[in-house]
Amino acid sequence: MSVPDLISLITPIAEFCAGKDVDAALMAELNRRFPGDGPDFAAIAACLAEGIDAGDFCGKDAGGIRFSRPAKPSAATFGFSVDVVAYGDLAGPHHIHPTGEIDMIVPVDEAATFDGHGRGWLVHGPGSGHRPTITGGMAIVLYLLPQGAIQFTGA
Repeated sequence: MSVPDLISLITPIAEFCAGKDVDAALMAELNRRFPGDGPDFAAIAACLAEGIDAGDFCGKDAGGIRFSRPAKPSAATFGFSVDVVAYGDLAGPHHIHPTGEIDMIVPVDEAATFDGHGRGWLVHGPGSGHRPTITGGMAIVLYLLPQGAIQFTGA
């Protein structure tokens, strides 16, 4: 699967999120409308796995964390950047989300969690920060960042 395939699959979710507060209510609604065991989630997860295998996503590596930004913020993505990471049993670099972060968590290994959350959606509100941590094995995480805003702190 290619970048255009991924954008086509993620567009309905980006459209749903556009203009909404990036908060716990959005997380609950994403998990209800696009559940981890639902067809939309499964299609995106399959696209990510195939795209990583084909070298379309996660072509860069930093300390065992594979990553890429398949799409910059645009009208096609409703102002979100689309980032994809794949790694396991590591903590990534600390960063802050000036406008929030919407995470789609796709465990490759069944027990894998991202920041303590399994398969599904996790939302970090504006101004929040963390060291994104995957434990329990490998996982793929797709990030939607409003306006592509992210600040790495070096902490």
